[in-house]
Amino acid sequence: MAADPSAAAAAADPDGPDAVRLTWNAWPRSKVEASRCVVPLAAAISPVRSPESLASPPLPYPPLRCKPPCSALLNPFARVDFAAKIWICPLCFSRNHFPPHYAAISESNVPAELFPQCSTVEYLVAGAPGSPAPPPPVFLFVIDTCVIEEELEYVKLSMRKAVALLPEHALVGLVTFGTQVHLHELGFSDLSKIYVFRGTKEISKEQILDQLGLAGAGRPGFPKMPQQPGGPQINGMHPTAMAGVNRFLLPVSECECTLSTLLDELQPDQWPVETGNRAIRCTGVALSVAAGLLGACMPGTGARIIALLGGPCTEGPGMIVSKDLSEPVRSHKDLDKDAAPHFQKAVKFYDGLAKQLVSQGHVLDVFASALDQVGLAEMKVAIERTGGLVVLSESFGHSVFKDSFKRIFEGGEQTLGLSFNGTLEINCSKDIKVQGVIGPCTSLEKKGALCADTVVGQGNTTAWKMCGLDRNTSLTVFFDVSPSERSSQPGHQNPHLYIQFITSYQHSEGQMRIRVTTICRKWVDGSTNTEELVEGFDQETAAVVLARYISLKMEMEEEFDATRWLDRSLIRLCSRFGDYRKDDPSSFSLHSNFSLFPQFIFNLRRSQFVQVFNNSPDETAYFRMLLNCESITNSVAMIQPSLISFSFDSPPSPVFLDVASIAADRILLLDAYFSVVIFHGMTIAQWRNMGYQNQPEHQQFGQLLQAPHEEAQIIIKGRFPVPRLVVCDQHGSQARFLLAKLNPSATYNSAHDVAPGSDIIFTDDVSFQVFCEHLQRLAVQS
Repeated sequence: MAADPSAAAAAADPDGPDAVRLTWNAWPRSKVEASRCVVPLAAAISPVRSPESLASPPLPYPPLRCKPPCSALLNPFARVDFAAKIWICPLCFSRNHFPPHYAAISESNVPAELFPQCSTVEYLVAGAPGSPAPPPPVFLFVIDTCVIEEELEYVKLSMRKAVALLPEHALVGLVTFGTQVHLHELGFSDLSKIYVFRGTKEISKEQILDQLGLAGAGRPGFPKMPQQPGGPQINGMHPTAMAGVNRFLLPVSECECTLSTLLDELQPDQWPVETGNRAIRCTGVALSVAAGLLGACMPGTGARIIALLGGPCTEGPGMIVSKDLSEPVRSHKDLDKDAAPHFQKAVKFYDGLAKQLVSQGHVLDVFASALDQVGLAEMKVAIERTGGLVVLSESFGHSVFKDSFKRIFEGGEQTLGLSFNGTLEINCSKDIKVQGVIGPCTSLEKKGALCADTVVGQGNTTAWKMCGLDRNTSLTVFFDVSPSERSSQPGHQNPHLYIQFITSYQHSEGQMRIRVTTICRKWVDGSTNTEELVEGFDQETAAVVLARYISLKMEMEEEFDATRWLDRSLIRLCSRFGDYRKDDPSSFSLHSNFSLFPQFIFNLRRSQFVQVFNNSPDETAYFRMLLNCESITNSVAMIQPSLISFSFDSPPSPVFLDVASIAADRILLLDAYFSVVIFHGMTIAQWRNMGYQNQPEHQQFGQLLQAPHEEAQIIIKGRFPVPRLVVCDQHGSQARFLLAKLNPSATYNSAHDVAPGSDIIFTDDVSFQVFCEHLQRLAVQS
């Protein structure tokens, strides 16, 4: 039988050409039936995934919109009357006339946006004749100097590499901070000129601008100098009008030497640290100064604040812990008991900073490299709402920081495709309402008839701002079914539903683009046609959506019991869609579309997203931020890592995520997204230590040792943030990185059943087998 090419394409790219994955690909018509589905009706969308995946190159003309209030864009699902030159919107059924420049349209001559395969197209937004060139990207580096000299040297080395990779026209600025904040005037190259801000108290944007001599900049009515023909322009202004900008933000080509000299002269913060005290670090004021400067100089232009932090804020706004070392940094237990005195005040400060940055269209990226916490839990609101990047590592010398930091500025195949100033609009069929979005965005508060009463995440709107987005950015949109009386009547039911995602953004090359994705799915009667519902279930997407949903509820609701909620949801789902005889657990079975779902939920219950007791608030915030913004495939790896076996007996092959997969003569490769673990069985480790791989007669063993490292490098190369690589041996101390992720089918209670060369896990957690037995028993009772 010939292979289905579409199935092969789906296997190669599970997100499909539209980069949209839904929990259910057939939707029940009624609200009651939707609630009986247990898993929410939701879509995970990657708004600006790689343009190479599109069926058509960017279209060099503006899109056609349906008449208000619908405003949906022309798409392949529209019905076209070629004779009357009319198209009917599939979302609202309005009739729209084609404009004169579409006069040549016919059945044999249709524009690209009507091609059936072009359900996702991108339009180039051309500027008016004589309009200025696209603005250059802006990078404002904020460097923490309250670190030891060795760490600062690592920062300098990474900064030099980053500046060398930046395009020559990119604007850069530099802020350093410790006890005080230093803003470096790069435009004054004769000697080092610095503006100093005290770190003890909050400073307003107006005060910052007054001190810098930029009062009035960035505000409506700020006078612009007349433009002179032939002179270079930045953002439509002549350089004489941009004198303030050019003091602090200069093109790389003009300030590379100055920046290099500043980095050479940069020293650890000189303020003395008393015995028993932490360094005095004013992170909040430094970020306020950076935001104020960009707001004055480059409002509405794609700009990034890239903060390199080496420890917790101990002074001024954003403070998370006092200088006294006897006071520990807040833990999850402190937050639960409301015993973290600085937490709410710091969150309020970063919430205000987030609003300022969003209004300016700017992004906050944070690279935290410290053994202690730095305050990511408090900063989460500002990073997530601006669409910023976040990396957490132990040191600025660690490959997690160095390689991730470098990846931001790389071009070619490795580029992240950093884009700016995005907005997402959603249009959908009348019987569908939008509950909200979870992910790196902020509500634009565009209320309307499509807004649902129930809010999830950023809701009560059909439009969202994304200051920063890249090829990997993913958003989860939650929907509600709300059929009107007319659509519920026989004869008036449309068999299809339509959802349209419109993303406007500033491409990494500078020009504005509009990407339009329109999807079509079937309505089904959930009470009588369960089979079609089951066929349309996407268990990977469902697991990730539930993980994002419970992470949000754990943050928003103090008494929320995530494990209990997941268990109840899984039992209800299996009872609804399982095949069984009542009260007979042995008869229970699940359709193949549901068969992996209990396993996903089992691993989600044990994951760092639900079990936070062994992590700091910073680590939990970090894990959740990445879970909320990564693709479904990557998010599944966070929930349920993949395990590959390498041995002499067989080629590399996937094995169960189970302790029984460990063998003395086997190498295991674990991809847990945040870390990649190469685990050598006991015999393999002994042979390696004896140097057999270096002997000519044991070349095959050398190749076996090398194979998992090559596979690990492929995984690491294609991922941001760069995962931590752990190489360990059976019974070694770092073997815990693997053992913590495995199903404990063999524990200290069942050690007598363990095969020679395998391993046991010292835990009282139930195994997956016991979990399934309980699930079957409870599901068949309902």
